[in-house]
Amino acid sequence: MDAERVVSVNVGAIRPHPNAPSTSTGIIKAPSDCPLMLDVEGFEGDGQANRRVHGGPHMAAYVYSADDYAWWETELERPLSPGTFGENLTITGFRDADVRSGDRFQVGEAMLEASIPRIPCATFAMHMGDPGFVKRFAQAGRLGFYCRVVTPGAVGPGDPFERVARGAVPAATMAELGRLHISARTELDGLRAVAGAAPTLHPRWVSWIEERLAQVDESRH
Repeated sequence: MDAERVVSVNVGAIRPHPNAPSTSTGIIKAPSDCPLMLDVEGFEGDGQANRRVHGGPHMAAYVYSADDYAWWETELERPLSPGTFGENLTITGFRDADVRSGDRFQVGEAMLEASIPRIPCATFAMHMGDPGFVKRFAQAGRLGFYCRVVTPGAVGPGDPFERVARGAVPAATMAELGRLHISARTELDGLRAVAGAAPTLHPRWVSWIEERLAQVDESRH
């Protein structure tokens, strides 16, 4: 169907962060020169300090578009290397508005399925050296997305990143899911439109959508 490529495969072990030595994190990623194995829990050599909000089978790999890196370099007025945002795969194309929850991608030997957008956290702001970066990143609407692993396999720089199937719910793009979560939490029609993507969303997002729908419905009665 649609084919792009992997610019960089980025991994990092859990370690203290230079900006906050008392904080251990896996957000510091470095590009690998060779293919790495990717299984249902993530890439070999990669770690997540807080497994409650990062990693696991529904967020095994974080993907970010190099096209959005170009925008951020202009915005921040400095060069940014792949992995700066803590992503495992820096790729060409496939920005948030182009990707639905449930889209499947063949990359190297692995098959991935898009699940949810990335919602920034305080560790990310600390990593970027800007206390306001969570809000800035969220408002920019360039979030990237997490994937689960359907078929494990080796993935390396330069591999094709090819979409081979589309998610069943057109409304459930990473951009729309992010918008609803960040700035439109009471938008009943929008929440209803993405609710059908429940089978491919992270279970926490399914619960969140169900709770929001119940709260909004109740407030309107």
